[in-house]
Amino acid sequence: MTTHPVSFTVNGTEHRLEVEPRRTLADTLRDQLGLAGTHLGCEHGVCGACTVLVNGEPVRACLMFAVQADGAEIRTVEGLAEGEALNPLQRQFHVNHALQCGYCTPGFLMLATWLLERPEMLDEATMRHVLSSNLCRCTGYQNILKAVRAAAQEAGKWSGPATV
Repeated sequence: MTTHPVSFTVNGTEHRLEVEPRRTLADTLRDQLGLAGTHLGCEHGVCGACTVLVNGEPVRACLMFAVQADGAEIRTVEGLAEGEALNPLQRQFHVNHALQCGYCTPGFLMLATWLLERPEMLDEATMRHVLSSNLCRCTGYQNILKAVRAAAQEAGKWSGPATV
């Protein structure tokens, strides 16, 4: 078994690992770093459950090899909360019942984090377009959209009409 050294920062902590070239970033995060919040759904990049931010951009971690992330800054769902305190987006997912089984939730949270951290204001069309790239089989999406809308309003990033 051939391995390659990689170094990347995950949620603010630097990690130096030996990884097989065939190992995906998702498998490496889960198996070698114990960050099980990056869920594996389809393992074909379709469902979005494995979405993480790599150098500030959303990436399907099941499609990226860990060796491709060498030198990268990676954020996972585990890095969103401040200790025991949920961040505003996580809080809005809770308040707005934007999860049922929760399997897709980490991917939606990371994709929505990217949306909210962009310099542009967020509008309904952009939010719907971007979030439509992730799949959920339980919620019907309406509460996910409601939660992201509320978090964007709270952050002063919403350009659409005010909603309750």
